[in-house]
Amino acid sequence: MSLTHSYSAIRLTLIMCAAEAMSMTGFAGYTSLLPMIQREWGLSNSAAGLIGGVFFAGYMAAVPILTSLTDRIDSRRVYMWACLISSVGAVGFAFFAEGVMSALFFQFLIGFGLGGTYMPGLKTLTDHLEGAVQSRATAFYTASFGIGSSISIGVCGKLGAEFGWQAAFIFGAIGPLLAAALVSLSMPRGITHPENVAKPALLDFRPVLKNRKTLAYIIGYSAHNYELFGQRGWMVAFLVFCASLQPVDAPMLLSAATLAAIINMLGPVMSVSGNELAIRYGRQRIIFTFMTLSGLTACFLGFTASLPWIIVFIIMSVHYGLMLGDSAALTSGAIASAPPGLRGASMAIYSLIGFSAAFLAPLVFGVVLDLAGGNQSTVAWGFAFASIGIFGALAPIARRLYGGKFS
Repeated sequence: MSLTHSYSAIRLTLIMCAAEAMSMTGFAGYTSLLPMIQREWGLSNSAAGLIGGVFFAGYMAAVPILTSLTDRIDSRRVYMWACLISSVGAVGFAFFAEGVMSALFFQFLIGFGLGGTYMPGLKTLTDHLEGAVQSRATAFYTASFGIGSSISIGVCGKLGAEFGWQAAFIFGAIGPLLAAALVSLSMPRGITHPENVAKPALLDFRPVLKNRKTLAYIIGYSAHNYELFGQRGWMVAFLVFCASLQPVDAPMLLSAATLAAIINMLGPVMSVSGNELAIRYGRQRIIFTFMTLSGLTACFLGFTASLPWIIVFIIMSVHYGLMLGDSAALTSGAIASAPPGLRGASMAIYSLIGFSAAFLAPLVFGVVLDLAGGNQSTVAWGFAFASIGIFGALAPIARRLYGGKFS
């Protein structure tokens, strides 16, 4: 059953966007305080990248089961349990993390929680919408991911600077509990698998992978996430390095975490704008245009660290905006291409493979940074950013090979 009344659509979208932003308060607890934690624990860049990446390992462990379950049980139940797990992970990091192994465990839990909220939350919303309204609601919901990450980066960075990194993770534990309460009290019951459609086995994703249109969006989303989460994972650390290179008489006027939060706020605007462009001019054209431009920008971004900080900030903002320009278009396209009764499974495999790339990116970034000279080398930062931009830069080749699969 679809809700066609505009007020209903707007109301549902606002509720889920607010819940998504609140559920992500712990999202950037680690990355926004990476320089502080890395220094306190004496971590190598590779170890620091591994802790950043294991967040997405948790996500990947959760998403195939929890998102697929939304075809069978009320998606709100999945969402609320995932919020609880995310909150437990943040509390555990605040009070018990004291090195690599414990940090890996609690970061995994926080990521696991995200795996049970992001796509299940989107299904909770889109189950009740259709057509252009569904596409626009998807755009705003995916944009709320950027709002949530910006709030997490800004507040966690501020709390960490004032009260220590543990305070940031306590903040990270509160938001998911508020999100669970909001969804429980305000959203209608999720729609489960139609009775007249055959149900595949819970983790049987073969029907999804045989759908060539959905597969094209999965591949595109993987390239998108590889670049996006590689940049997100190391953004604050790069800006800290940039600040260290500024002249004494012209220092960086805002903290690295504050600048990163401002950059992240461009995400919602660009995600929604990109989706509107895709509706008007076609998904294929918009997706490949943004993907190519963002990849090319990433390939020279790291080499700009010694420039005046305001120029670096502008270039990073442009890069981030370009990366988010195809986000909602990819996700709304994947949802629209999903066959009846397989939306949850399609979103599960879409998110699983996409976030597999997100898991690898921070780790590869850190390894390249170590191998190329360390985090005090501009050249090393240049190669590290190029390592995440390469797939976007090669997007024109992908368009020639796979472009026809996009609807």
